[in-house]
Amino acid sequence: MKIESKFQKKKPVLSFEIYPPKRDKAIQNIDETLAILSELDPDFISVTFGAGGSHTNNQTVALAKRIKQQYGIDPLVHLTCLNYSKFEMCEMLEELKDADIDSILALRGDTNPAVEAKKDFRYASDLVKFIKQYGDFSISGACYPECHTESKNKVQDISYLKGKVDSGVQHLISQLFFDNNVFYTFQEHIQIAGMHVPVEAGIMPVINKAQIDKMVTLCGASLPEKFSRIMQKYENNKEALFDAGMAYAINQIVDLLAHDVDGIHIYTMNNPIVAKRICDGIKNLI
Repeated sequence: MKIESKFQKKKPVLSFEIYPPKRDKAIQNIDETLAILSELDPDFISVTFGAGGSHTNNQTVALAKRIKQQYGIDPLVHLTCLNYSKFEMCEMLEELKDADIDSILALRGDTNPAVEAKKDFRYASDLVKFIKQYGDFSISGACYPECHTESKNKVQDISYLKGKVDSGVQHLISQLFFDNNVFYTFQEHIQIAGMHVPVEAGIMPVINKAQIDKMVTLCGASLPEKFSRIMQKYENNKEALFDAGMAYAINQIVDLLAHDVDGIHIYTMNNPIVAKRICDGIKNLI
């Protein structure tokens, strides 16, 4: 079933994100993680796109096929376009068709100084238009409750997002955030802008200090006072920080569900312990 159709059948939709493993131990972790996630019967699992060079050694589609065939869960495949030509994108779309995968999260992708960007696609909206012309795919997009780090301001950011939705995006997944009020304000803004597509709230449990620093740098997520206090108190106690981070994420999800959000999208980091704790915390709420 295509992703947008799931929102017509139920609310809230529940989904998870994983990424292709690179090492033997990571492969074992992903199997354990998928086994736990499948117990909660998610509506779909998104698979991130391998970074950098050629798509021919990318394990994204292989993992998506595994999710569909072995676990019976619909996959949502990430596609980035900045470093790929139209010809290469056609090859990837054909690969998805051959695998009977019809749901794509269309992304520009991060700039990489080590890989020269190609000129066929400048923005995610360019990729969305290309996919729409190529075949009958369900297209999802990313959104940023606190504004994309490269946008001048929130007005420009909402304008770019509107262009992406007008190009054919049928469902949005938000970047992570730590203050639910930020997400609720963002919901109001996109409604005012005339975007009437389902929006999933993206939640990442923070379980170590390095992760916090990385996320704030990469996506510009602000840290509310309550969150900062918790992290500062337990940053030197690994076990306590893990518990505190998981509790904060679960509390976020409970509040989002109480506000009747369209869906919850959880970034699992391929960690089976994180997956199990989240599933145990919300299994009676979904």
